[in-house]
Amino acid sequence: MYAQMVSRLASTLLVCFAQLAVAEAQLDQELSMAMALTPDLEAGKNSYNRLCAECHGEDGWGSTGGEYPQLAGQHRSVIIKQLADIRAGNRDNPKMFPIVEPSQMGGAQDIANIAAYASTLLMDSFPAAGDGDNLPRARELYEQMCASCHGLNGAGDPGLHYPLIQGQHYEYLLRQLRWIRDGQRKNANPQMAAIIQQLEDSDLELVADYVSRLEPPAEKLSDK
Repeated sequence: MYAQMVSRLASTLLVCFAQLAVAEAQLDQELSMAMALTPDLEAGKNSYNRLCAECHGEDGWGSTGGEYPQLAGQHRSVIIKQLADIRAGNRDNPKMFPIVEPSQMGGAQDIANIAAYASTLLMDSFPAAGDGDNLPRARELYEQMCASCHGLNGAGDPGLHYPLIQGQHYEYLLRQLRWIRDGQRKNANPQMAAIIQQLEDSDLELVADYVSRLEPPAEKLSDK
């Protein structure tokens, strides 16, 4: 009986590992293809307005309550990676999964188009911030824990798929930080997860508040 249980468990694990390997191969292939393609901004605009604008807004500013992130001005490479991650099952997002399916969004070219278009949108000049308590401590935490990857001003690194986080809505930032800390975001950078796991909720609130107040360059901001 015990030997049969072990055998069944081993078989189940092999199937899981095989499925994971297939998902990772699909992700790598789609990510590489979309990154290499020349985007069509007009097609990207049409696809964005059809698939994304209902939640993220035509301006790409998302929602101040944090349910939907600001996409405007985000690095093209970051948007491509997140879309590919969701499609490959590497990031759980039940609301977005039906939208990013190939039958709805299309293939790698469509992903490249949408990502490129969203990256050209001007950002919200007045993103939702936290309560502003203890910003000196918030800055200290950010510079110690986050700046080495995301930069002192939160500009990220498109070559490494590190997102631009400056001017992102506070509630969205806080929710993502909590999910990464608690293991609820599968595609989180392991190094980042290890750092965040050292922080209490009060620290995460400070970091999210500080990041939401980091101002993008003037040329990336809307004058609305």
